[in-house]
Amino acid sequence: MFDFVRKHTRIMQFLLFLLIFPSFVLFGLEGYNRFREGGATVATVDGHDITQADWDAAHRSQVERMRSSMPTVDVKLFDTPEAKYSTLERMVRDRLLQVAANKLRLGASDARLAAELQQNPTIAALRRADGSLDIERYRQLLATQGMSPESFEAQVRADLASRQVMSGVGVTSFSPVALADVTLNAFYEQRQVQVARFAPADFVSQIKPSDEALEAYYKANPDKFQSAERADIEYVVLDLAAVQKGIVVPEAELKSYYEQNAARLAGLEERRVSHILINADKGVSGAERDAARVKAQALLAEVQKSPNQFAELARKNSQDTGSAAKGGDLDFFGRGAMVKPFEEAAFALKKGETSGLVETEFGFHILRLTDIKLPEQKSFESQRAKLEVEVRAQLAQRKFAEAAEQFTNIVYEQSDSLKPVAERLKLEVQHANNLGREPVAGNTAVNNPKLLTAVFSPDSLEKKRNTEAVELAPNVLVAARITSYSPARTLPLDEVKARVHEQVVAQLTGERARSEGAAKLAEWKASPDAAKLPAAMVVSRESKQAQPPALVEAALRASTQTLPVWVGVDLGASGYAVVKVEKVLPRDAANASGLTRERDQYAQWWASAEGLAYYKLLKEKFKAEIKVARL
Repeated sequence: MFDFVRKHTRIMQFLLFLLIFPSFVLFGLEGYNRFREGGATVATVDGHDITQADWDAAHRSQVERMRSSMPTVDVKLFDTPEAKYSTLERMVRDRLLQVAANKLRLGASDARLAAELQQNPTIAALRRADGSLDIERYRQLLATQGMSPESFEAQVRADLASRQVMSGVGVTSFSPVALADVTLNAFYEQRQVQVARFAPADFVSQIKPSDEALEAYYKANPDKFQSAERADIEYVVLDLAAVQKGIVVPEAELKSYYEQNAARLAGLEERRVSHILINADKGVSGAERDAARVKAQALLAEVQKSPNQFAELARKNSQDTGSAAKGGDLDFFGRGAMVKPFEEAAFALKKGETSGLVETEFGFHILRLTDIKLPEQKSFESQRAKLEVEVRAQLAQRKFAEAAEQFTNIVYEQSDSLKPVAERLKLEVQHANNLGREPVAGNTAVNNPKLLTAVFSPDSLEKKRNTEAVELAPNVLVAARITSYSPARTLPLDEVKARVHEQVVAQLTGERARSEGAAKLAEWKASPDAAKLPAAMVVSRESKQAQPPALVEAALRASTQTLPVWVGVDLGASGYAVVKVEKVLPRDAANASGLTRERDQYAQWWASAEGLAYYKLLKEKFKAEIKVARL
């Protein structure tokens, strides 16, 4: 079949054209429009759509912010339907507030914007000693976040307007004392308790399961004693290292490359400049800038009269505190080290020449070129090793592209063996044993999830074919085939008897702990004086005293109309506990006031019943609709 395709290329091209062109005409334009529009609409706010692409981008940004603030956090926690849906809810809420602010004609004045920016600690760190803002660093900081100063300030202004919409309701809300007490008590109330724990480990010596009990448990729970499917494979790896092995760099090509890159190999020209600066950054008024220009022009006239007095004039008049004491000397620098107008003037001068007035964002400069350091031309022989590495890498990159196409075609066309591709491209056939569907520790190719998915695909398992060429990383392709396969099965009882015994003992000791605990609970309720309990402790939701959360929650939820109160708590695998609640202690006043302050925070207000109700009201008023089902 492939021979026919190769011999009748033009016929195949014509047939493909007939098949593809009508499909593009009928469906391609609609698909293109959908792509251009950013995908399906997932929500609409006041007639404005939020697309799937908008949603995905916002969630990625949210995850990146969380990753930067908490480097050790597992980002998989945010890759859940609930996390993604909360991002969409936040987008709708923010859009609602923007719409409400626009329709209510709410905004932020320049003075309010300036005050907000002054409170930003990141921006405050960019201020110079004289209190002025370093505009260049400010622009660079915003550029790393994909914003300009104008877009950032517009975003802050919009945020200030949105906050006015929320504060009109949130800040004026109040909580009745009774409701506040319920909330505060729920978190900060303390209870004095005594706890008796009944741990399964305490009953291990009493449990002696029979062989019949072990066999019955084994038969009732076969899914707990399964061996995972396993496969032995052979595989080949095509990467740049494999391609480079056979490359010999021709001498002529090496010399040609040297000649083409002689300037780069020699390095960059450097210049030594002295300057006189009169400060006038972009933040000053027009009158102040004009005054600085006049002063600089007067100094320029003095320099032109007495060029040899440049250093002395710089020491007396330059407002660059870093270089004035050195006669304005800035030492050697190359291209890219200075702002563009300064650099262009410096590299246009001849040695010993003085420039005219050079205006930059910092003010007005007068430059004098004091020295030039020309790069030393390096010989071909001294650079030969370095050149050979660079040329070999370039040749390998081109050859890899050709080899990758051959690799992909051969493993597909000759799918019953990896030997043809290994022989054609001079690759080593490697082996790996006892692989499962999940990667194991290590950095080898076979621990890659993409390759394991291909290895355990139906085509590979059932038809014993090569996998497709899998790209593990840039310039790394792998193909594999199964040489031996063991499906999942229930292991014989003899092999897993120790595990069965362990699980049966755990089950029986857990049951014994619960039954003993329940019996003691009934006994101590009937005869409280007979109870033998450890020393009392004070617990709360804030201070659990190293007790299991379920135990603390049960102790705090118990009705305290009459004291003491006895509570039994099933702790699951940890056994059973009997809790005696003796006293209810008042909440700590400092903690109570702390929670009162926190209630006014932005995020907590939105999570409150009032905030949720207000969100619902905004959605109804401004016709907001989320068009995807809650995930």
